[in-house]
Amino acid sequence: MPKIARALLSCYDKTGLVELAETLREFEVEIISTSGTLKVLHEAGIEAISISDFTGVPEMMDGRVKSLHPKVHAGLLGIRDNKLHQEQMQAYEMQWIDMLVVNLPPLTEWLAQEDRTPDELFERTDIGGAAMIRSGAKNFRYVTVVVNPERYPKIRHELYAHEGKVSYPTRSRLAQEAFYCTAEYDRTIADYLKRIEPPIE
Repeated sequence: MPKIARALLSCYDKTGLVELAETLREFEVEIISTSGTLKVLHEAGIEAISISDFTGVPEMMDGRVKSLHPKVHAGLLGIRDNKLHQEQMQAYEMQWIDMLVVNLPPLTEWLAQEDRTPDELFERTDIGGAAMIRSGAKNFRYVTVVVNPERYPKIRHELYAHEGKVSYPTRSRLAQEAFYCTAEYDRTIADYLKRIEPPIE
């Protein structure tokens, strides 16, 4: 099992986040975070760095572009025991990301409210978070991807039980949940568009 050295946290739902982050720091895990989550962590006295400091590029376009960066996705997607991947990571001064904790802004209940417009929906739609989830889940052999705050106690238990590691069976099940999450998210958007626009003939 790979030991977790670096985690990226970017959560709409902050439930249980501080407790998870505290456990990660107990195991000296470096925490990277986007602005809203970073604020919560810093207010709780938890050491973390901004994703902008990690990538070297500021969040831009009203937050639309922050995690869509090669340093993030290379860190998630790279095969740790592939020599070429190792050399490329070193050449471009990139670092592995071993855990990804992301949850997306809910859409179903929000769309159920009256008079929601496509423009409002797409302003709310999370692109970077969903992309990171897919990258991490694809590489679950090395990356622990957590999309559901209800899983935090399980993650904390495994970290304590395995000295800062998460078991392969758990990573596999978490990846399955992650792909279900992004599939449902995309389906919700597609279903909404289908309701308001005629199908392509």
